[in-house]
Amino acid sequence: MNPSRFFSPDPTLRKLAQELYEPVENLPIISPHGHVDPRLFADLNASFGTPADLFIIPDHYVTRMLYSQGIPYEALLHGDHRKIWQLFCANFHLFHGTPSGIWLKHELYQVFGIEETPSAANANNLYDLISEKLASPAFSPRRLFERFNIEILATTDAATDTLEHHQAIRQSGWDGQIIPTFRPDAVVNLNTQNWQENIAKLSEVSGVDIVDYTSYIQALEERRAFFKSMGATATDHACVQPATVKLTLSEADAIFQRALREEASPEDATAFTAHMLLEMARMSTEDGMVMQLHAGSFRNHNSKVFSKYGADKGFDIPIQVEFTQNLRALLQEFGSHPNLTLILFNLDETTYTRELAPLAGVYPSVKIGPPWWFHDSLNGMTRYFDQVMETAGIYNTAGFNDDTRAFASIPARHDLWRRASANWVAGMVARHIIDIDDAHTMLFELSVGLAKRAYKLDK
Repeated sequence: MNPSRFFSPDPTLRKLAQELYEPVENLPIISPHGHVDPRLFADLNASFGTPADLFIIPDHYVTRMLYSQGIPYEALLHGDHRKIWQLFCANFHLFHGTPSGIWLKHELYQVFGIEETPSAANANNLYDLISEKLASPAFSPRRLFERFNIEILATTDAATDTLEHHQAIRQSGWDGQIIPTFRPDAVVNLNTQNWQENIAKLSEVSGVDIVDYTSYIQALEERRAFFKSMGATATDHACVQPATVKLTLSEADAIFQRALREEASPEDATAFTAHMLLEMARMSTEDGMVMQLHAGSFRNHNSKVFSKYGADKGFDIPIQVEFTQNLRALLQEFGSHPNLTLILFNLDETTYTRELAPLAGVYPSVKIGPPWWFHDSLNGMTRYFDQVMETAGIYNTAGFNDDTRAFASIPARHDLWRRASANWVAGMVARHIIDIDDAHTMLFELSVGLAKRAYKLDK
């Protein structure tokens, strides 16, 4: 792989970017938000399975591209894994020039030492080579965690999760830092499938008999305390629009009671979620948990695929988002609270300059998360730097997180961010906006420092 990849073709900028990148290239990886399964690290005998298990089945970036070309999910998610791999290799050209293509090539070369581009002709040989390596101790999840130089990895876990796998990791004596993240969407969003069953599970694991809104809040606070005792420093919340509203106790309880009776309306669900975002911010001011808010995704756009194959199959589509009015109730009450950190992620890039950068540039609690999902790319990062940093400054952002299910892609994603950051900062040095010493400081912060502080991992 070319050592100057992703840097500017301009020789002056390329030289500056390389100089800035080299000191941060091998810094430890801070991965404060993602979706890697903690079971991989709980069992000493755990493995990544087959090449299809590692590269294809859990990665909706990969499966959505193949599906877009008419390859059915049935052929990608079920059946013989060698055949799944053959399909992937025969269609590898689809990923040329995409973020997935960048990550996949990095994984194949840096992790497995493969220099060939996958194709129909070499698919079987590559499958055998990767399978052999995955079966060896050197390619166990824990060994790769260490080899990738990951300092800390956060998973994302339902509010009702017992965190048994996190407990097993702790009890094993292994010193890899894997921490949970509290995600309450399934018990907060009333239109979630099986919401009543989820509330019953919440009652069971919290030890709180949930009969009304007050006991429901008590159960959530108990779970947050448990997650925090297990090392969690953050919560995570998904919403279509980041609406926030403060209901009275009687209003919230009335909606909650209707939901328990399966009588809640769509308007009830919208109002309750908006109220609960405010409540989660209130809880964060009390327990210090960082609050992440991912907005702007129309989840499971293809209902037929969702009903047959489940969530996270690539059909979560960005929509237009409004932050300034929607977040006002929350920010009016908690935006200046010294104990709240609210990290905002969005899929509507038009909000970066118009809303997010000005909001983060004035409210002490607000930080802007890194380019997310469809914008987690070289061009997406470049646009992010151009639209956000001049108004907000880097210290009102949260650095980088990979937000991935595909464990082997973590080093590739962080490397791309560090190179894109070096390229952007080099441009400011070349235009004499900052000097080289400030540039090196900024690169360290963008690579490691900002994420550590934003997620309270530096204590």
